[in-house]
Amino acid sequence: MIWFQLEPAVKWTLGTVFAVLIVATIVVWLLARRFPLRNWTELRQRVTTWWIIALIFTAAIVVNRTLSILFFAGISFLALKEFFALIPMRQADRRVLIWAYLAIPIQYLWVYLEWYGMFIIFIPVFAFLLLPLRMITIGETEGYIRANGTLHWGLMLMVFCLSHAAFLLILRLQEAHPDQMPGPGMVLFLVVFTQLNDVLQFLWGKSLGRRKIVPTVSPGKTWAGFLGGLGTTAVLATLAGSLLTPMNRWQSLIAGVIIASGGFVGDVNISALKRDLKIKDSGTLLPGHGGILDRIDSLIYTAPLLFHYIYFLFPFQTFGSSPVRLP
Repeated sequence: MIWFQLEPAVKWTLGTVFAVLIVATIVVWLLARRFPLRNWTELRQRVTTWWIIALIFTAAIVVNRTLSILFFAGISFLALKEFFALIPMRQADRRVLIWAYLAIPIQYLWVYLEWYGMFIIFIPVFAFLLLPLRMITIGETEGYIRANGTLHWGLMLMVFCLSHAAFLLILRLQEAHPDQMPGPGMVLFLVVFTQLNDVLQFLWGKSLGRRKIVPTVSPGKTWAGFLGGLGTTAVLATLAGSLLTPMNRWQSLIAGVIIASGGFVGDVNISALKRDLKIKDSGTLLPGHGGILDRIDSLIYTAPLLFHYIYFLFPFQTFGSSPVRLP
């Protein structure tokens, strides 16, 4: 069981997450008692869903390596399924979807094997080339470009980008003791600060936000929210990075900036998709939150960005390739 190999800082961070959830649960209960005539259903649903997410995520990263990879593969499947359910598709494309779904176990197989070379090229190269071949054999040319773009974009975001979180979890430093496992700490750093940045940008935007960044895409996003969230996330990441990851404080500061910036772009990217489709939420799977895409919109950008930043900084044990090192 991975739990016994975790660094104390990782255990303390997980404990803090659950402590926050306990406080949130008590606050909601007190609010319902103090103001019984108000409707607290959505707030209760949000907290309950956060409990479920936290419990499943914790189990995934502390039980064993295989379960961790299956967890992220399952998230990719649910996200891709939700994405395909949202996007209008031709009838002919239904016969191609099985190929897209088959890319999920293959992509996560490379993660399981720690085969970095195949992991990094399978979807951008092989899936990119093979999916159009299957579409061509069907013979439907009207709407071909749009359908092709939809399939590839879905695979890149929901499978390729998210799979970086799984690979980050199983990374091992080359000159480290076999029992040292930096992966859980790095994934915890990624997920906690991605979600925290979303909250901080919202709070800064609500309190000081005036000038909007992309009013036609996400009217609630302001410069004050973005810059306030970025600054706060960077400072907190600087303090926590050296405890949860192999990064020093300067490297953690840059990582915080990467997460805050990437999370913002991921958020507005999915907002643009929903506005194009004229929907508020991407689904109903997570009560109080919406769909899977509503919860992982920032993570699909921060996961690959942080992975490649950390992979560039340190020598890791991977099969098939080694990162390029500057002299």
